[in-house]
Amino acid sequence: MEKVILKATKRDVLGKQVRALRRDGQLPAVIYGRHVDQPVSISLDAHVAEQVFAKLTSSTLVTIEVAGGEEFTAIVREKQRNYIKGNLTHVDFLALDLTEKIRTKVRLTFVGVAPAVKDYSAVLVHRMDALEVECLPTDLPERITVDISSIREIGNNIHVREIPLPENVLVLDDEDDVVIVATLVKEDAADAAVVPGAEAAAPDLSVERGKKDDEAAASAKK
Repeated sequence: MEKVILKATKRDVLGKQVRALRRDGQLPAVIYGRHVDQPVSISLDAHVAEQVFAKLTSSTLVTIEVAGGEEFTAIVREKQRNYIKGNLTHVDFLALDLTEKIRTKVRLTFVGVAPAVKDYSAVLVHRMDALEVECLPTDLPERITVDISSIREIGNNIHVREIPLPENVLVLDDEDDVVIVATLVKEDAADAAVVPGAEAAAPDLSVERGKKDDEAAASAKK
């Protein structure tokens, strides 16, 4: 994927006052991380940001160019949305050091056709929707592809060890864990999600949380 660049401006507006920014078509955001002295409050063009985020995964590297000359390489840590309208209301970015390895989860994308579904009316039960990996930020894949065409009969499954990984990427999950299995019986929803052939949802990152968004920080100071 081509380099993703977001242009931003620093902002002094915090707390409840950010509502005015949103009405003006701006999206408040914050950049934080171990290599950032203090959180950087920024604003993005809301329309542009929505278009960009629609194409990203949770492990896509983003270059944030802040007016004035500062530049950060980051990943999206958290996106907040209006639960009624569905539009973005705030974004947290985790700034990265490109020379330091990180641990995070990468989404699994399931491709191909499982003969067990076609020939035996099997249901594919997804036991995992992401893998936890360790690598340098520049080696971080946007997604990991799982080919389900090897699932030919009821009971066939795919283990973590059977999934090919990009070079320089170390998987941290147990290699014997089952990622997906073919069954005739729907398992309890609390144990596994039945999503035949669908792409998994974006997982949370298991990197250091850092500091909460700047709005919460502003409230704490009062």
